[in-house]
Amino acid sequence: MTPFLSQKSSRAAAAAQLPWGVSPRKVADLTRAAEPRSRDTDATLTITMLCMRLSFCLAILLSWAAPVIGTDQSPSLEQILNQVSAAYAKLEPQSIRPAEGFIKYDYLIPAGYYKQMWDWDGFFIGCHLAQQSPEQAKYLKWWVLDFAGAIDQDGYVAGCITTQGPRPLMGKFAMKPFLAQGAVIASERVGDYTWVKPVWERLRKVLAYREQTQYDATWGLFFWENAISSGADNNVALTNDPNEKSAILATDLCTFQLREYKAMAQLADKLGQPAEAAEYRNQADNLKAAMLQHMWFAQEAMFYNIRRDTGKPVKRISYSNFVPLIDDVLPEKSAQEMIRRYLWNKHYMLAPYGLRSLSKQDPDYNNVSMIVPYSNWQGPIWINANYLNYIALKRYGFDKEAAQLAGILGRMVVADIQKWGSMHENYNADTGEGLAPTPEQSSNHIFAGFVGWNLLAQDMLQCEVKGQCEFLRMYGVKQKK
Repeated sequence: MTPFLSQKSSRAAAAAQLPWGVSPRKVADLTRAAEPRSRDTDATLTITMLCMRLSFCLAILLSWAAPVIGTDQSPSLEQILNQVSAAYAKLEPQSIRPAEGFIKYDYLIPAGYYKQMWDWDGFFIGCHLAQQSPEQAKYLKWWVLDFAGAIDQDGYVAGCITTQGPRPLMGKFAMKPFLAQGAVIASERVGDYTWVKPVWERLRKVLAYREQTQYDATWGLFFWENAISSGADNNVALTNDPNEKSAILATDLCTFQLREYKAMAQLADKLGQPAEAAEYRNQADNLKAAMLQHMWFAQEAMFYNIRRDTGKPVKRISYSNFVPLIDDVLPEKSAQEMIRRYLWNKHYMLAPYGLRSLSKQDPDYNNVSMIVPYSNWQGPIWINANYLNYIALKRYGFDKEAAQLAGILGRMVVADIQKWGSMHENYNADTGEGLAPTPEQSSNHIFAGFVGWNLLAQDMLQCEVKGQCEFLRMYGVKQKK
């Protein structure tokens, strides 16, 4: 278990910030020491005490009203975007590799520490490239085709592929549900769906395999085998206990699968398969209903993972609790309440440098730098998770907060690149310092760096500065005119 990092409460911190060196105790001492000798003296002391008390109250109010992130408005979002774009022009090519061996098309890697093609890493990198231009959407298309080429006769496809072939991890580490979504986004950007037809039946087979191996018909919900298979390697809302395999029904997986059903329905429509489109829409509706029935706890305004054996909630608040907010699972008012109470709340997920991967209130919250055996999802800032949070903020009308988030993430990665020449996969939520990989964790003790889904920081800034928000349309988010 990772160490608990004790945190001062905001109220105690506020009380410790004494205005102009005056404390409540000093005010009391002055009051007791004051021995009125005249009416004028009484009036002077009274006025002095009132001023001191008002000053103290004003300082407290100002400290509470101050914004938590993005307080430094210099440089502007436009300047940050320019800095990010200039740096990414050099780093982005590191995540694109030419076809080789088993991999038949140019493929996408996190770069630096990681040389393999991974499932959701490649999806997010491909989404970034598709956001940049329709021409670059070919990389997301090729990501789909490379993984489709690794699907076996049962519908299993590994979550990691190398030039030597699929690389099963942790037993049969199956790919996360993103293939159909990638196919839709790529097809929309290139303006062509015909390339999907030759792999359509393979995509259907992958969904069928997931339903056979990760679906619980009792609850109508999906489960990860363990935390590491979710990509959030040590998420405390899941478990890596070998005695608890497949024990927890997961909000993030259910949301990804819900979006996969919707994407399959759209692909079926485009390929002239109306019956299959209707089938997938029905499955999406059923999954959404099951999520609301079993995973949404209205009194707490929170989505929780639940145990398969008892249906009891796993009451840990991590990044994955908020993934349902990227789609239209909740009524608007309920989603907004969840965001206000937890996501955009400094006592839970909101940190000085973005949105945490685990609530500050959780006893396991930490910012430890580690990469083996797990990357750390128990507190640090992850750009891909913040990208999903950004989509949620935009979906439910938190435009000001979304702009603040884009700005602070942009400043953080620029500072990282200026210091190291590359980036880290995650960041200390309280200081903004890059965590893993460190030079010590890298080969030959030379800083390996990381690129990958950190490229998404540019997408958020482009949306805020230039109104280039194509990726939001892919999530059904309507932009204000």
